[in-house]
Amino acid sequence: MNVIGTVGLPGSGKGEAANVAEAAGIPVVVMGDVVRAECRRRGLDPAQHHGRMAGTLREEEGDDAIAARTLPRIREAAAESDRDDTVLVDGLRSTVELERFREAFGDDFTLVAIRAPFELRAERLGERGRDHSDSDMAALRERDEREVELGLGDTLERADVEIDNTDSLAAFRERVREVLGVADAESGSSDGDPADAEAPGAGGDGA
Repeated sequence: MNVIGTVGLPGSGKGEAANVAEAAGIPVVVMGDVVRAECRRRGLDPAQHHGRMAGTLREEEGDDAIAARTLPRIREAAAESDRDDTVLVDGLRSTVELERFREAFGDDFTLVAIRAPFELRAERLGERGRDHSDSDMAALRERDEREVELGLGDTLERADVEIDNTDSLAAFRERVREVLGVADAESGSSDGDPADAEAPGAGGDGA
């Protein structure tokens, strides 16, 4: 089994990379779903308690708690997939999580860093508009700082492959397909849609 993990700051394009994988029939496991599921189990609203719950899980079960809880989801996704050779894991954040996956999958694990400058990511998040903070530049910078402090910066530096998401959406999708090892015909992508060309690299974050 080939496990491909993605890491990137908010608005870098991890969500769009996951969309490309799903379109190609590759199962996607979102690490944030572990936290959302635990919020619901404890009767909490994931939208309000996601960050706090992630911290709680790490305090209760160790820094690699979310990765550890994600492992069975990866194996289950592979077992249920028609193409069990590849699974995409969306949203690594720390080197501890990276080490847990490398320990579990060895050379079959590949970490992909998705990069884009702050201004471009801020523009994408503002267009996405999931909540009011997506259009608050100061809040976005603080969010970046929190992510880096949690270890995301070091994790980015330890990636096996890098994707620069500053070109067109079509170019980004093509590069993701190259990394995933799938052909254009398999992806079912709508790269030819003029609307896509007007929103370069406009990928959302899935975790």
